[in-house]
Amino acid sequence: MGASGFVGSHVTRKLVERGDDVRVYLRRTSLTTAIDDLDVDRHYGDLGDVDALRSAMEGARVVFYCVVDTRFNLRDPAPLFATNVESLRRVLDVAVTAGLEKFVFCSTIGTIAIAPDGESATEDMPFNWPDKGGAYIESRRRAEDLVLGYARDRGLPAVAMCVSNPYGPLDFQPHQGLMVKMAALGRVPAYLIGVSTEVVGIEDVAEAFLLADERGRIGERYIISESFMSMRDMLATAASAVGARPPRVGVPLGVAYAFAAVLEGACRLLRRDPPINVTGIRLLHIMSPADHGKATRELGWRPRPTAEAIERAARFHLERERA
Repeated sequence: MGASGFVGSHVTRKLVERGDDVRVYLRRTSLTTAIDDLDVDRHYGDLGDVDALRSAMEGARVVFYCVVDTRFNLRDPAPLFATNVESLRRVLDVAVTAGLEKFVFCSTIGTIAIAPDGESATEDMPFNWPDKGGAYIESRRRAEDLVLGYARDRGLPAVAMCVSNPYGPLDFQPHQGLMVKMAALGRVPAYLIGVSTEVVGIEDVAEAFLLADERGRIGERYIISESFMSMRDMLATAASAVGARPPRVGVPLGVAYAFAAVLEGACRLLRRDPPINVTGIRLLHIMSPADHGKATRELGWRPRPTAEAIERAARFHLERERA
C-alpha cells in the first residue's frame, strides 16, 4: 500500500526482484511512473473503501504499508489526521482479520526522542519534544501508537520502521529529495548554517523493510537511518556528483525562521498554505543523531553511505532534466 510513492515504489521493486508475487493497492489517480515497468497485480481503491481493502489483502502473507501525508505546511491539519490516523485505523481493522504473517508499517524518525548532547537517540528513549513538531509529527506519533496498539491488544503482527529522510534515484515526485534535485541542477545558491539531519539511502530503506518481514519482532520499532549529515554536505554532494556549482552562501538559521514567519503570516492573510513555515524550519534541524544499532543487530541491516545514494539521486534528476 502506497506503492506509487518513493518508499513504497522501492519496496515494491525489491519484492519483485526477490521473486515475490506482489499485489499493489492504488488509487485510480495515482502517478505510477515509478512502478510501471514492474509486473505486479494492481488493485484499485482508496483507504475508505473497506470492501476494496479486504479484497486487496485477501490471501496476502504480508502487508507493507507506506501511505503517508507529509504536508507539514497545511494551515488546516485535518487532512493529516484523516489520512495518517483515521484511514490507517480502517486498514488495521481489516488487517487484523486477514491472517497476515507480518504488517510492516512505514513510520518516521520524527517519532524518536531527541537525545542529550553528545548522545544518539534510540528506540527506547521516551518521546520528549511534544508541541514542537506541529500537526504532522503529532499525526505520525498517533499513527505509530495506533499500529503498536493493534499489535499489543489485537494480535496484529506489526513492525514499525522509523525511517529518516530518504534519498536516491527514481524519485519522480521529490519531497525530501527536492533540495537534492535543485542542487543537482545548480539552483541552490545557499544553505542553512548549523542544520544537520538524519539521512538514509532509499534502496537501503527498501532492504530494511524486507528484512523486517523476515526477522522483525512483532510490536517493535526500528530506526532506519544511516547517518547524521549537514545540509551543506548534502547539497555539496549532490552538486559535485554532476559537476554543478555547490551552494557557497551560508544563511543563519535565525534568518530562515524570520523569513518563514513572515511568509506564514502573509499566506494566512491570503488563505493559502505556505511552501515553508516555522515548523518546517524547526523540523530541518531539531532532531539529534540516531543509533540504528537495533536494526543491525536484529534485522541484519547494514546500510551503505547515504552520500552514494545522494550522488545517484543527483544523476537521476539531471538525466531527467536533459531527457
